[in-house]
Amino acid sequence: MSEKNPTYDTRIEVQTNYIIEQSEPDEERYVFSYTITIENHGDIAAKLLSRHWFITDANGNAQEVEGDGVVGEQPYLKPGDGFRYTSGTVLKTPVGSMHGVYHMIADNGEEFDAPIAPFTLSVPNQLH
Repeated sequence: MSEKNPTYDTRIEVQTNYIIEQSEPDEERYVFSYTITIENHGDIAAKLLSRHWFITDANGNAQEVEGDGVVGEQPYLKPGDGFRYTSGTVLKTPVGSMHGVYHMIADNGEEFDAPIAPFTLSVPNQLH
């Protein structure tokens, strides 16, 4: 009898918000928050080890951000569990984008990446 291979199915939803109170458009400072919801739809528990973000503004200026966990935590997600956090970034333009990957380790010791699809950061009414 062979053991079934576990499925890794990490789903990621993103909500963004422009923070007008902290932004200074005259000084090319646009502050955005993003709320991420990570859900484990697979059949094995996994821990988020690290993140790797690619952030690009409307002028094509790119920055990479890497680090352990998210907001100081390395959430452990059993099948069906979710984790939500809010973080932020600053751009020099009113529009930009982000994408990235969460590096995970499953209970069986296998490591895998959970991709974060590109999403837009935009001051309201900048995009039509």
